Amino acid sequence: MNRTPSPPSSPRKRQVSPARLAAGHVGARSLFMVPTVLLAAFVGLPLLALVVRAFMTGDLLHQLTQPVVLSALRLSALTSVASLLIIVLVGTPTAYLLARSSFAGRRILDTLIDVPLALPPVVVGVALLLVLGRLGVVGRWLYPAGIEIAFTTLAVILAQVFVAAPFYVRSAKIGFTRVDAELEEIAVTLGASTWQMLRYVTMPLAWPALVGGAVLSWARAVGEFGATIMFAGNFTGRTQTMPLAIMTALESDLQTAIVLATLLVLATFAALFLFRWIGRRFGEV
Repeated sequence: MNRTPSPPSSPRKRQVSPARLAAGHVGARSLFMVPTVLLAAFVGLPLLALVVRAFMTGDLLHQLTQPVVLSALRLSALTSVASLLIIVLVGTPTAYLLARSSFAGRRILDTLIDVPLALPPVVVGVALLLVLGRLGVVGRWLYPAGIEIAFTTLAVILAQVFVAAPFYVRSAKIGFTRVDAELEEIAVTLGASTWQMLRYVTMPLAWPALVGGAVLSWARAVGEFGATIMFAGNFTGRTQTMPLAIMTALESDLQTAIVLATLLVLATFAALFLFRWIGRRFGEV
């Protein structure tokens, strides 16, 4: 009598007691604590020393009212907000297209948007100058018409857009990808137009990622230095943002440079803290 061979028995999964698992976690934390503390100290101590030095002098308010500081603050605020508006207006549809559509060259476009993240900012400045400078590929046609971009406030904004846009597009793309496409299809089926679908379904659901990306993008724009000095120059009141003012002040007024650097550190920390809070409040972005 033939017997049907029984299927091979699967190996039993070894059960690990909660006590051993907890002990393993404690051991891993203890093992990794030393390099973690070293890294935190390496990053945190210089920043802490900068902030403490700025407040220890006692003339922080006086330094904040210096013309060079006020000018740099005003220009950085103006250009960073303007660049952020451009990034949101252009980057939002780009992110949605990358998240929802398949088309020829999609991967190339996706990679191209990430290139500024890896390029040295000085290279970005040179590239912009070769295109939009007075003798650039496009600039040579604009200059006879009285349109000059390089070494103007507009150049500062364009440099910031170039280096900061990928932060917003990446985050917005993730946000749009996490929105269930079936919800959009249902909205269209019920008679919603494309704009209504985006306004009432897609945007509200992707809002945390959009806001988080905007915060990171603004922080990167405020701290931009290399591309700005190459493409826009360092002219007080016109192109001298806070990072450029720090470099200039280091040559003659160390305390002013410390105050400006402290303001940048605090602004960046606040922006990143807001980004983390958004992630915890509305889910990971």
